Amino acid sequence: MATIPSSVTNDRSDRPATGYRALDDAEKKSIKILVVDDEATLRETCGSVLRMQGFDVTVVGRGQEALDLVRRKRFQIVLCDLFMTQVPGMVLLQTIMETYPDTIVVMMTGKPSVASNISALEEGAWDYLPKPFSATHLEILIGRAAHAVQQAREARALREQDEAAQASGDGKVAVLGRSQVLNKALELAKKVARSNASVFISGESGTGKELIAQYIHHHSRRAKKPILAVNCAALPEPLLESEMFGHVKGAFTGAVSDKTGLFEAAHLGTLFLDEVTEMPQPIQAKLLRVIQDGAVRRVGRNQTNAVVDVRFLAATNRDPAAAVREGSLRSDLYYRLRVVPIHMPPLRQRLEDIPVLANHFLAHYWTRDHDGDAPPTLSDDAMRALRSYSWPGNIRELQNVIEHTAVLTAPGTEIGGMDIPFPDDQIGEEVTPLGSDPSLFQEEYHVARDRLLDEFERRYVTSLVSRADGNMSKAARLAGVDRTTLYRLIDKHGLEREAILRDS
Repeated sequence: MATIPSSVTNDRSDRPATGYRALDDAEKKSIKILVVDDEATLRETCGSVLRMQGFDVTVVGRGQEALDLVRRKRFQIVLCDLFMTQVPGMVLLQTIMETYPDTIVVMMTGKPSVASNISALEEGAWDYLPKPFSATHLEILIGRAAHAVQQAREARALREQDEAAQASGDGKVAVLGRSQVLNKALELAKKVARSNASVFISGESGTGKELIAQYIHHHSRRAKKPILAVNCAALPEPLLESEMFGHVKGAFTGAVSDKTGLFEAAHLGTLFLDEVTEMPQPIQAKLLRVIQDGAVRRVGRNQTNAVVDVRFLAATNRDPAAAVREGSLRSDLYYRLRVVPIHMPPLRQRLEDIPVLANHFLAHYWTRDHDGDAPPTLSDDAMRALRSYSWPGNIRELQNVIEHTAVLTAPGTEIGGMDIPFPDDQIGEEVTPLGSDPSLFQEEYHVARDRLLDEFERRYVTSLVSRADGNMSKAARLAGVDRTTLYRLIDKHGLEREAILRDS
């Protein structure tokens, strides 16, 4: 008989880390588990352990009863004894695979053998659980299965979303992630979207500033009109001015005909000004007039060509306040554009978003390059490696690394941590030394001190818990503080407990 204790403690602080985000209560409740074993004590205890974890559990004692049940009801996970009277576990496994091939089946056996285990796996079993086993072993294995179910759901939802958007042509924008800091940015973006207020988006390169701009536009009343973008750092001043304002024939050498600029083309829509702090000062002055009264004069003409109604979204990877102090960005233009500021956090502050993004990119690039081949999967070790890297290039770099990985991976294989092609193998290094931001030393003393302390605490806690493999008791001992202090710091800096602890 399996040695599962009759009572199970909820204190998980000293249990081994699995590398997974903890599923929330609703996610667990949505996962239906069937436990099948002709030994009453075992099945009832397994059911109790899994119900305590929050899952929707059904237990049955006979193979025939289970067979009838799976033919009329869908379960996401089935925990089944391999050797049962009347209907053997292998028959139940085959029936489940024929009816619901994506159901995860875990076989239990008190007579483990290489032949029987291989046979079960060949028939589609996800894993097997040799008896006797402990409650912790059961929780970890079913926890892994539950995360596999949830990941499959998220991947399916993303595919359906992409297919629906392509079929309808509505161009809906999906911003992927579940971190607290990203959700705050998205909530603010959705609130401001319904207004005509200008939004100033800041954040490092590759954090998704243009994606947020598209998200705002597609949730606005202007969604049926275009959103146009211009990179203010990519063009020299004459070309940038012509691109934005348009020009008349003969305005300059090569102007062989009239050209409509972005302001006129974006009428009743949205114009996204990327890297606006790099815009030349003369164009900033002309842009300010367009924002104030909508009047557009094409290059080479002294009279107003058009009056436009355009919503402005601006972005920069610099500190905009520092750009104003340095004189590269006009203060009056800055405050016109910065009616509502939104900051996009770097990926290193969004650890819980990495699995979602990585799985999405892997599915995307695998589907792009393969037709019908079994997709690879990212192992626990691969996820730990992805989360330990500092991602100086943010989401854009993660996308590049996953594409590289997908190209080199064979169908149906599991990707390990050593298979991830990190640039120069600089895993775990910080992007910049603490306190190296020049703008820090231009702020008031108390503001600069608090910002530096916040950055130190966030980095320290993240590194500390990583070194302790997600074990909070060990982390507290290493730091010389109690666990309450660590939890307070995690909550203070908006870090998801489950993501940073990695001990679900």
